Amino acid sequence: MDPLKVTPPPETKLHFLDYWRIIRIRKTVILAVFLLVVITATLVTFMLPQYYASTAQIRVERDQTDIASMMPSQSMFAGGYDPYFMQTELAVIKSDDLLSNVVWRLNLNAEWGKKYGGGDPLSTRQSINILKGELDVSPVRMTSLINITDYSQDRNEAARISEAIALEYQQHRTEQRNELSAGGIKTLWDQYTNMTTQITEQQTRVDDLRQKYKISDVLANESAPTPLMSAENLRKLKELEIESEFDYVQKQALLDQLSKLPEQKLVQTIETTSQDANLTTLLDQKDLVDQKLVVASRALGKKNPDLADTEAQLLDLNNKIQDRVNGILKGLKTKVEAIKTGLDELKKDVENARTEDIQMAQKTRPYWDAKRRLDTLNNFRRVLEYRIASEQVDKALPKTTMVEIIEHAQPGLAPVKPDKTLNIALGIIIGLVVGVGLAFFIEYLDTSVKTIDDVERALQAPVLGVIPQNVGLMIDEGIESPHAEAYRVLRTNLLFSRKDDKLNTVAVVSAGAGEGKSTTVFNLAAVFAQGGQRVIVVDSDLRRPTLHKMLRVSNSIGLTNFLLKQNTLEEVIQTTNVPTMDFMASGKLPSSSLGILSSVQMRDLITELKQRYDFVFFDSPPIMGVSDASILASAVDMALQVIQYRRYPQPMNIRAKQLIEKVGGNLVGIVLNNINMSQDESYYYYSGYYHDYYYSHRDETPEPAAPKGTEAPASEKTKLEIKQKY
Repeated sequence: MDPLKVTPPPETKLHFLDYWRIIRIRKTVILAVFLLVVITATLVTFMLPQYYASTAQIRVERDQTDIASMMPSQSMFAGGYDPYFMQTELAVIKSDDLLSNVVWRLNLNAEWGKKYGGGDPLSTRQSINILKGELDVSPVRMTSLINITDYSQDRNEAARISEAIALEYQQHRTEQRNELSAGGIKTLWDQYTNMTTQITEQQTRVDDLRQKYKISDVLANESAPTPLMSAENLRKLKELEIESEFDYVQKQALLDQLSKLPEQKLVQTIETTSQDANLTTLLDQKDLVDQKLVVASRALGKKNPDLADTEAQLLDLNNKIQDRVNGILKGLKTKVEAIKTGLDELKKDVENARTEDIQMAQKTRPYWDAKRRLDTLNNFRRVLEYRIASEQVDKALPKTTMVEIIEHAQPGLAPVKPDKTLNIALGIIIGLVVGVGLAFFIEYLDTSVKTIDDVERALQAPVLGVIPQNVGLMIDEGIESPHAEAYRVLRTNLLFSRKDDKLNTVAVVSAGAGEGKSTTVFNLAAVFAQGGQRVIVVDSDLRRPTLHKMLRVSNSIGLTNFLLKQNTLEEVIQTTNVPTMDFMASGKLPSSSLGILSSVQMRDLITELKQRYDFVFFDSPPIMGVSDASILASAVDMALQVIQYRRYPQPMNIRAKQLIEKVGGNLVGIVLNNINMSQDESYYYYSGYYHDYYYSHRDETPEPAAPKGTEAPASEKTKLEIKQKY
């Protein structure tokens, strides 16, 4: 048989309603944090001292004269916005040197010593630190304007400090411009004097090297040594070398080709290539003699004297042609050798000229290096001369004030710090953010069971019932109780979860204490009994029994007395107000009988109760605390695990399920207990919907009136209602 395939749990995806559910559940935390932050922000805002602000606005430009400068680079940024210049000037305004002058001019050491130092004057460093903490220097975007703002508890003091800083910066720029102009010209003159001395020394060295290497006046005017072979001559020689080499290769190839040809082919080829007039004439004569010989041999006999003369003439012509061909070949060979010799000499001349130029350049290099150094020094001195003249003219020109106070500082009319509206608004926003964030953080750390999906995904077991919060006892609330339907749903799911109708013993267990298993087992048994089945509830929690308190009966005799054979079964079973529901208390547990639930008597008791009742329900101690619950779960037919909503972490519940399965218990499902329906409306349909819909409509239907004379007495009517109730 194939093993049962378990469908993997679906991936958890948070919906918007899940976030809203978390906010509703953690609303106490959110509200507490929100109020704490808002109240703190409000108190701090009203406790902080009030500060007044005073602003002096200045216009800052680069230093320039009334007319254009002789140096183009000096007016490059004139009149335009330069962010680097503005940032530099902002740093200058907040520098210690400038602020120390302000502290000295306003006598802030003594004045602030009375305010902050207990009457003793402050040091300049301390005053500067205080001043920086109250000062704000900021540029106006895309302009040359700077706002100098001071914050102080005294409105007049704030105006006085802002105005003093603006005036101090204006004076600083004027003094700096004068110092830079005078210092710059002096530095240029020092450089010029030093450069003149270097030029004199370098000129002497150049003259000595010229005499040493005997450089002529013509070469001395050059900036580098003149080569013996100019570039034009070298180019021409190179072209001639290429032409000669090409001619040599071509004629050598022709000579090699002619040397390999047969005699007859050689004569024809030489006639075509050499275009020799003598050879052409001899070949023409040979052709005439060949024709004459052919005619004579046909007309005359072979022994005719004229025919012999013609043959002798032809032989003579062939010899002359051969001699001429040999002469042409010899002349061609001689010409090839001559071209080769000339080419070699040409290459040698070029190489010798290059070698002499290199040697000459290496020999005279110190002179030319010294001469180039001298030229560089002269050029730099000319630049210094031009710059000194320009700076002297610029210094003589009238200057425009580059720092202008646009708005003078005025005492503030109202405090600007703290901004009460802004601080309280920020407190509200931060309080909400921190509160909600803390709520979600607590929710993230909370690993307890929150939803049915959490249970089924973690424990891989079905949820048979969802029990709402603040549930009472069904025998007290009655069958019309709004909570009864939750237990009826649990009863129905439990019946359908049975694999066999003979399975009728149920143990209700939980991982830890206080999860509501005793109330669950009692109310579930009451619902079964109200449905007409005969049931018994056995309090098997021998260490902390509670069921007898629900029924308001004695616990002096019960399960332990029967297992220890002190009383019979009929003596330990008690009846309840519900006719079909019996109860067996736990009884007193002797300290020497801790393992009594694992005895044979316990198993015999379960067998006996199975036969007497339709359903037998056992309450048990926490399964994580003692071994009694594990023993009980293995002995009964079915086990229900109760998990309280948001109480214990999921690993603890998983461990409890594993303990049940490890001892062979039949875990049929989970009961999710103590659900807050007002916060988790997703659970409403498991209990509240049925009651709100069914019973509200049922109450609206009028009951038929009883016939006259048949009305029951009041006492009997009350008994009837009580009987229907149970």
